[in-house]
Amino acid sequence: MFESKNQEDVQSFIEGNNEARRLINRHRQLDRVVNDARLGLRPVDDRTLVTTKKEKLRAKDRLTFLWEQRESC
Repeated sequence: MFESKNQEDVQSFIEGNNEARRLINRHRQLDRVVNDARLGLRPVDDRTLVTTKKEKLRAKDRLTFLWEQRESC
């Protein structure tokens, strides 16, 4: 998610922001569900998959917002 960012800055951001840490962990968890479903490793119905993808996107959007707020401070 923050691949193009300085990894030291990202690590500092995660360590210093509880919400960011929680959101990154949740995003990773949701990403595993989506990937497992895509590979056929986890049976997931279409409605659940769509809901999971939306939640993953909301987490990413919130993380992006928090990152941008960090940069403007």
